[in-house]
Amino acid sequence: MILYQLQCHDGHEFEAWFQNSGAYDQQAEAGTVECPFCESHRVHKAIMAPNIAKKGASSAPAGSKQTMVRDARAVKWLRMAHAIRDHVEKNFDYVGSDFPEEARRIHYGESEERGIYGEANRAETEALQDEDIEIAPLPLVSKKNVN
Repeated sequence: MILYQLQCHDGHEFEAWFQNSGAYDQQAEAGTVECPFCESHRVHKAIMAPNIAKKGASSAPAGSKQTMVRDARAVKWLRMAHAIRDHVEKNFDYVGSDFPEEARRIHYGESEERGIYGEANRAETEALQDEDIEIAPLPLVSKKNVN
């Protein structure tokens, strides 16, 4: 097994294990090497010292296809979480700690129907759900590390 540092056309860098250098060449030529971040097939080797696995290694090495799939899923989830949060922040009214009461006012027709977001603790969210008031948590994502 040999580990290569790869880079896609969009500049994403990632590692991938191959049976040997010929296996990489075959897969790259066939277009089956894919960036786990953007799914681009325009991938090439980046400069690095190759890492060769020792015989008898039992667990999946870092950078293996299994690890890359987990990393790709995490990246996709983060992108989706950021998109959801951005949409809510741009299109809904922030009501802060007044969220439970404002959600009730909207639900019972005492306030204008609109999308809102804010803070609520577990007891408050359980009480809202007991009243059949539809709520959903926003993904907690940092504004850092957004591609």
